Amino acid sequence: MTRSTAVPDTPTPLPRHLAVLVLLCMGCAFAGNHVAARAAFDDGAGVLLAILLRSGGTLLVLAAMVLWQRQNLRLPQGVWRWQLALGLLIAAQSLCLYSAVARVPVALALLVGNVFPILLALLTWALGGPRPTARTAALMGMILVGLVFVLEVPARLSSQESVGPQWLLGVGLAFCAACVFACALWITDHKLSQVRGSVRSLLTIFIVFSSVNLAGLTGALPGGFDLPASSTGWFALATLVVLYGTGFIVLFISVPRLDMPRNAPVMNIEPLATLLIGWLVLDQMLNPGQVIGGAIVVTGIVLLTYRKVERIKAPVAEAAGRS
Repeated sequence: MTRSTAVPDTPTPLPRHLAVLVLLCMGCAFAGNHVAARAAFDDGAGVLLAILLRSGGTLLVLAAMVLWQRQNLRLPQGVWRWQLALGLLIAAQSLCLYSAVARVPVALALLVGNVFPILLALLTWALGGPRPTARTAALMGMILVGLVFVLEVPARLSSQESVGPQWLLGVGLAFCAACVFACALWITDHKLSQVRGSVRSLLTIFIVFSSVNLAGLTGALPGGFDLPASSTGWFALATLVVLYGTGFIVLFISVPRLDMPRNAPVMNIEPLATLLIGWLVLDQMLNPGQVIGGAIVVTGIVLLTYRKVERIKAPVAEAAGRS
């Protein structure tokens, strides 16, 4: 017999200093995953190959855990279409974000991609949810001001030099990743909240893995399955799989004990960790103005999400898919 899909009693939370340490480590792991991805892409690896390996490795571990716990994979009636939509959205988000990482500095892609809380608040309002408060609107404006500095808008407008198609495409893909991820979180919160987190996460990763396989086999993205040119690229791909899989699984296991309504904003260390790791590993560095803008963006996101994390507690495992 399979066990019930009802969520069990909440385990005792970890001491806050341990919970914060776990979240900091997970944020750094996801940041390292992006940097490793860029190193693999620079060595010739295809974007689809990176997503396939990371989702495949995570799928194997997550499937073993769900089978060991004997979880029931049956979904309530009428929910499958939303689960399929969620998996496809996360696949699209992964593709957009990795494609952005391949074109622009990793920290820049992450900062643009992390504006999803603004888009989620606006989407929720547009679909009949509560209107953003004056405090929320002010923080959204703060984040946008920070992005102006991150993207060097004044300097680029006054410069006679073209920013180049790769830069524009990379920034556009990062923003698309934020839009898609906001839609995925809305579906999780409003259409799949009754599905057990372990089942939802497993099915989401399975759909990501399957859709990426299909895209590669049909040639929808030429070069998507290209292999690295050297051992450096293979090492970067292996690092990517380990960091992403470890972060996803540890976060998945630990969420019930991390007191997410209180501690979730700690995960916003990811863009800053990406900036540091990108500088150390890839010699990528934003200028002082961009760093100040990044600090403004991260501060605004922390303040914006601090009062909203109770709503995103359920999809936190899927949130790892943005990395």
